[in-house]
Amino acid sequence: MALARLPSVDQVLRTPVAAAAVARFGRIATTDAVRRAVAAARACMRKGGAAAIPDAPAIAAGAVQILDAEGAQSLRRVFNLTGTVLHTNLGRAVLPEAAVAAAVDAMRSAVALEFDVGGAARGERDDHVRGLVRELTGAEDAAIVNNNAAAVLLVLNTLAGGKEAIVSRGELIEIGGAFRLPDIMARAGARLVEVGTTNRTHLEDYREAVSGATGAILKAHTSNYLILGFTKAVPAPDLAALARTHSVPFVHDLGSGALVDLGRWGLRPEPTVRAALAEGADLVTFSGDKLLGGPQAGIVAGRRDLVARVARNPMKRALRLDKIRLAALEATLKLYRDPDRLPETLPTLRSLVRRRADMAAVAARLRPAVADAVGGGFSVAVVECASQIGSGALPLETLASAGLAIAPAGRRGAGRRLEALAAAFRGLPVPVIGYIREGALVLDLRCLDDEAGFVAQLPGLQAPDSDSTEGPGAPA
Repeated sequence: MALARLPSVDQVLRTPVAAAAVARFGRIATTDAVRRAVAAARACMRKGGAAAIPDAPAIAAGAVQILDAEGAQSLRRVFNLTGTVLHTNLGRAVLPEAAVAAAVDAMRSAVALEFDVGGAARGERDDHVRGLVRELTGAEDAAIVNNNAAAVLLVLNTLAGGKEAIVSRGELIEIGGAFRLPDIMARAGARLVEVGTTNRTHLEDYREAVSGATGAILKAHTSNYLILGFTKAVPAPDLAALARTHSVPFVHDLGSGALVDLGRWGLRPEPTVRAALAEGADLVTFSGDKLLGGPQAGIVAGRRDLVARVARNPMKRALRLDKIRLAALEATLKLYRDPDRLPETLPTLRSLVRRRADMAAVAARLRPAVADAVGGGFSVAVVECASQIGSGALPLETLASAGLAIAPAGRRGAGRRLEALAAAFRGLPVPVIGYIREGALVLDLRCLDDEAGFVAQLPGLQAPDSDSTEGPGAPA
């Protein structure tokens, strides 16, 4: 019987290929992979799909393929050509080189994370960035946690746990991943008090809701949507004055974390942390990995006494930042001491301020190489695009951009061929992520920072031919 002539696991393990695999991956993992390769060969032969009985070296080679596939890094680098600069699904902000270097140093050695080198005593990890946050925002003090949702959770639990938190109905935000402000408030132990209507909220609505049970008045920056038309929102200074009158903390959740006025570079301004504090907020919460351009982090800045209460909350330890992101955040914040050079030093801002003419020139240079890679079954054209900031920042703001539009030649199976082409680009060693719109795969070049690396892998593109309606499958 043919199946009986298949080599055994022991025979395969004695081959040079398997011996090399053991040296790379270890005996246990290699043995398991060989068993699976033998089982796959047996199943293939039973179905009649094998032209010949595979020998031991062939099965060993199959086992190595299994090990290579399973050993590949899951969190992979990609080319973000979606036109969304701060793409949540693609990791949001690209870290500046200074932050990368600081993170690597923190990974490679012991660091004075919670140790006061000068006084030879226990230190506090937030001290590494506390002074920088105060300097850059005007806050009296700051506390750092692992993202802005955690910052909101911690602040509400500290100030309004077991009490009421007043919020306008027009600010009951939901962001990506089904994060809803009312849910966070419930988990924080705060009782939500909604005031006003979806489109109009007045100061009197807040005033009538304040009581002895009020723990905080919360204003949430609606960074990922706009309500237009017959609308009214209460300005932050008016809420701050009301909160002071009743000795209630006023918390402003900014989310996006702008530390500088984006208008100086021709972008529509976002509220800055300094401005929010100047308008009377007692505490401001914001992200580290959005407009700030650093690692994922949540920052609470504001009144010293309230920050101290937040820092003493037992939940703070569960939500704290690790040494790697803390090092990266410190390095990123230091770049803001020289705001004139931020477009050079901060990748997020560099991408946001790129000129359409510059990206069009890049597109013109890349077009011949892309056309060669996709073959005659597709046309490639330089096109204008509309990029966006992303991650909820400036939802209606688009940025004039340029890129390449790759369209199938002819109508037969055009949709499936286009999907297959997009999958082929995703299947490259460094996956290329674009978007399909109006019958074309669009590669927006705003965030392309490695032109040579992009071109170098194009010869390996497995583009579908002009007559095929079936393309390569999506990558593992």
